[in-house]
Amino acid sequence: MRRLPLALAVSGLVALAVAIAAAANVALLTLSVDPYKNTTSFHATEVEPDSFSFGSTIVSATQAGRFYSGGASNIGWARSTNGGTSWTNGFLPGLTVYSTPRGPYDRASDPAVAYDAKHGVWLISSLTLTGSGNSVFGAAAVVNRSTDGGSTWGNAVVVHSATGGQNLDKDWVVCDDTAASPFFGRCYVEYDDNGSGNALQMAYSTDGGLTWAPSTVPSASVIGGQPLVQPSGHVVMPIDDGFEGSVESFVSVDGGVTYTGPYPVAAISSSGVSGNLRTGPLPSAEIDGAGKVYVVWQDCRFRTNCAANDIVMSTSADGISWSPVVRIPIGTTTDSQDHFIPGIAVDKGTSGGSAHVAVTFYYYPLRACSRGGCQLDVGVIASKTGGATWGAVTQLAGPMSPLWLPNTSQGRMVGDYISSSYANGLAHGLFEVATLPTGTFSRDCATASPNCHQALTTNSTGVSAPAGGEVSSTGDRPVVAPGSVPPLFATPTTAR
Repeated sequence: MRRLPLALAVSGLVALAVAIAAAANVALLTLSVDPYKNTTSFHATEVEPDSFSFGSTIVSATQAGRFYSGGASNIGWARSTNGGTSWTNGFLPGLTVYSTPRGPYDRASDPAVAYDAKHGVWLISSLTLTGSGNSVFGAAAVVNRSTDGGSTWGNAVVVHSATGGQNLDKDWVVCDDTAASPFFGRCYVEYDDNGSGNALQMAYSTDGGLTWAPSTVPSASVIGGQPLVQPSGHVVMPIDDGFEGSVESFVSVDGGVTYTGPYPVAAISSSGVSGNLRTGPLPSAEIDGAGKVYVVWQDCRFRTNCAANDIVMSTSADGISWSPVVRIPIGTTTDSQDHFIPGIAVDKGTSGGSAHVAVTFYYYPLRACSRGGCQLDVGVIASKTGGATWGAVTQLAGPMSPLWLPNTSQGRMVGDYISSSYANGLAHGLFEVATLPTGTFSRDCATASPNCHQALTTNSTGVSAPAGGEVSSTGDRPVVAPGSVPPLFATPTTAR
């Protein structure tokens, strides 16, 4: 997203802070490292992971070699066939000029992963960019396909190429994997046209992603949609409006041919984050085995004076009517923390009041911090009661300095989103971990490149449902009226 500068109240705190919970002895696996050497982007950096699981297989995708002005040198993938115990990895072919074989586009961004069970095809969607320097635009929404379980990938297939004044942005992909669904095997891609005020666009495929047809959609300004498919075949897509001022949803009941909406989920109240960190209240959404939709985002409504963000949640059975917003109980509403960039997972083998839910997220133990003194951590929290109660938080990684992260026109970046996926009953977060850059200018990735170190990482043993001592999501009364904090951006935002 391209954003206007934020005025942040920060202090020069540099002392070590107490983490959310004592850092567990969590085993981490590095899944992918940016291999590219072009001098026009930051190396070695990876940002913005997504993942999807089917059975014991997990496939993830991430940007590799982040550019300051948008996009990356290529999209990397990682794959586990044993529930996250071991992984292989690689980089997509036929996508960008840095791919092998070479593709037609200058950069790629916004990866998302889906599986089409009917056709046995894995899909990675991405936004492709053309141009150079600061003059780049969204050229196409594309998918790369794998027909051998994610082991190898074909060249990019175009979902839609920009024409006229179109400037595409922020794609996502999902497929209907329920054999009893009337639309079993259909796949759906969402993107928006920033050239027309972030106009909503959708497309669907009936042949495993080989060809795509446009959907008929309402006229709406949007960003950051994550479509999901219920067992009935209904498509439910939580999404932000184009100004990130509210979360809403769109629904299709005819296999993606047409959509209705927007249906209101909630107004957003989001606090700016210290340390020049790139982050915003984009939704992360998942679905349980019975079709209940869960959506989470960062929001400050439960904090006095909107002083910091919590991770909040709303749910729906039909994508039209949504539950009141509740706060996921990470810390307290009066503590010093700030929580942001959540990635939710729901075990599709569970549902209702017994649904297993996990949320991986980034956070600052001390939110009032200067750029070099901020301590960026990764945590995870889980529920075995469909989000009614939650176990203790586990720290997965950190602390990291924002200075170790690649710089972008919208701030230091780990991703506009991250991801979590369940496999074999365990939740695996997919997130980026940075360490101190090396080289002559060794403390700042903005000057140390190509000696930065930010890699795609996961918690190797996964997270199980909490064993006891859960804390309730009480639905505390907001201390900031939802929507009373104006949208951060006066013009529709982008997520490149």
